[in-house]
Amino acid sequence: RSHVCPTLKLKVKISMALDPSSCANLSEVAVAKWHWKAVPNFTTKTLCCNILLEVRILSRGAQTLVLDTKDLNILSIINADSHEVLQHTLSPALFGSKLEIAIPQCCLQQNGPLRVLIDYTTSCGAPAVQWLDPIQTAGKQHPYLFTQCQPIHARSMIPCQDSPYIKSTYTAEITVPCQLTALMSARLTQKEVAEDPNNVVFKFEQNIPIPSYLVALVIGALDCRKIGPRSMVWSEKEIVDSAQDEFAMTEQMLKAAESAVGPYIWGQYDLLVLPPSFPYGGMENPCLTFVTPTLLAGDRSLTFVVAHEISHSWTGNLVTNSSWEHFWLNEGFTTYLERRIVAKLAGEQERHLHAIDGWNRLDESVKHFGSNMFKLTALCPNLDGVDPDDAFSAVPYEKGFNLLYYLETLVGGPAIMESFLKAYVEKFKFQSVTTEAWKTFFLSHFSTEASSGVFDSVEWDKWLHGYGMPPIKPCFDTSLADICNQLADKWADIKDVSLVQETFSYDDIASMSSMQVQVFLNSLLDKAPLSRPLLRAMNDVYSFNQSKNSEITFRWLKLCLKAGENDIFPEVVSFITKQGRMKYVRPLYRELSKCPGGQQLAKDTFAQHKNFYHKIAANMIEKDLGLV
Repeated sequence: RSHVCPTLKLKVKISMALDPSSCANLSEVAVAKWHWKAVPNFTTKTLCCNILLEVRILSRGAQTLVLDTKDLNILSIINADSHEVLQHTLSPALFGSKLEIAIPQCCLQQNGPLRVLIDYTTSCGAPAVQWLDPIQTAGKQHPYLFTQCQPIHARSMIPCQDSPYIKSTYTAEITVPCQLTALMSARLTQKEVAEDPNNVVFKFEQNIPIPSYLVALVIGALDCRKIGPRSMVWSEKEIVDSAQDEFAMTEQMLKAAESAVGPYIWGQYDLLVLPPSFPYGGMENPCLTFVTPTLLAGDRSLTFVVAHEISHSWTGNLVTNSSWEHFWLNEGFTTYLERRIVAKLAGEQERHLHAIDGWNRLDESVKHFGSNMFKLTALCPNLDGVDPDDAFSAVPYEKGFNLLYYLETLVGGPAIMESFLKAYVEKFKFQSVTTEAWKTFFLSHFSTEASSGVFDSVEWDKWLHGYGMPPIKPCFDTSLADICNQLADKWADIKDVSLVQETFSYDDIASMSSMQVQVFLNSLLDKAPLSRPLLRAMNDVYSFNQSKNSEITFRWLKLCLKAGENDIFPEVVSFITKQGRMKYVRPLYRELSKCPGGQQLAKDTFAQHKNFYHKIAANMIEKDLGLV
């Protein structure tokens, strides 16, 4: 059914269903704009804040403004116009606390607007905020702060309607010590000396409405380098030059994306290379993508992660899933667009190789879910009572991609699908949508094909709501993968280790792309474990233990653990304690704990390094190791 999107006066055909991950009264009121002031205290590891919310009343029946919070110390709440104290209650909720603020009668009679000013402080345990002591940074001189609000952690930093269903514009003022720089997911408008001359104030403005999970803040001793006409790369000065070289193709990726889905409307596209505890490969914060330092391979071989984050500028940031049950609309579409960029820059065969690797990761992810969590393998899972962090997997990325790729084959190829993507983004930009809204628009866009039966064979219910792997496996070009699989077969067939040196050489992989080497190692992981002497001989030939490519290192360590190679334990421990990217550390902790003599080592290693990891990663590792 149609309704007026809360933050834009446009009619959108989407569901009015509430977001199960939020307790906010989303259909009754909407925060259209907010202004945030924050001062970090690096000693107590808290933020001292006030936030001014500009609220639209959508329903005459609304009596309260309900916000999501988590461990916030609420100091005062007032009507910013009349300065009257607003009655409020704070009560426990499934994923934090529910802050209910009484709407003044005058606002109800006039149907708004309402401006609410809240003074508060965050807690030192806020999951959205990672505080690093100087010793944890590259420079070792200054503290560092960065945030990660996706999926539902913004509520531990700001009182908000913590749902992608609601989008708001924002402005902010961040006061920091003069030696440090503050950046946000917004345009920097001004930097000025604070009342205390030892501090500076950074002012920001984001005029495009975004959901709460895209609010981002970083404070640290940061330096920057230009990497394109609309892009800078930021990091600590110790690595900024290597980052500049690594991400030199950013503008080419932006142009490739624009050719597929239309103009980039956010103005600046900057990258921030975070400290190694960042738990993800990247985070698509508008104007300022966060990336992991594990991408710094020295040869630009892992920078297609940036293509993924760039793609989010359209699918995710501009057109957003209405709740985390529709997360695939963000990630499946973005993975599809990322691989269109790969095709434009590296060729169609390389796109298919990435798709094959993605299918294998999907299969592994599906197998990882136990019977009690298997429902989370649905493309549109039911998340009633489920923490969205627990649902995070390759499923929305790869199952979503495979649905879109399958539809591409039905409509006539990538050029026609790109035409649809442009129309889809134009139709739903600035809005939050459901899967049903997407499907309705898709069938309307391809109405001629639909009426002629092109989509009659699509098992929509199985694709969208069925558990496990997709109902069909698309046919990919296996030309590049075949080379990898044949080499893996050759290694699996060899019985005499003494024949390795005369059978194999580094030339086997010298001309392979990074993704081909990954596919080769994946192919070996799918086979019976190789003997420990054979693995050592393989390393003598290919020097995998010296690779600076984290994707290759990750797979090599998994291969050794699968073979019970306990001599590799020190390298595994080193790898999982030097970086905190969940894609790597979670599987390696699990594999290490399965090895003879590895279970206690995994637990001891985690206990010793728990405070190094981001809170999101630490919580998930604890669950993986059965510690909670």
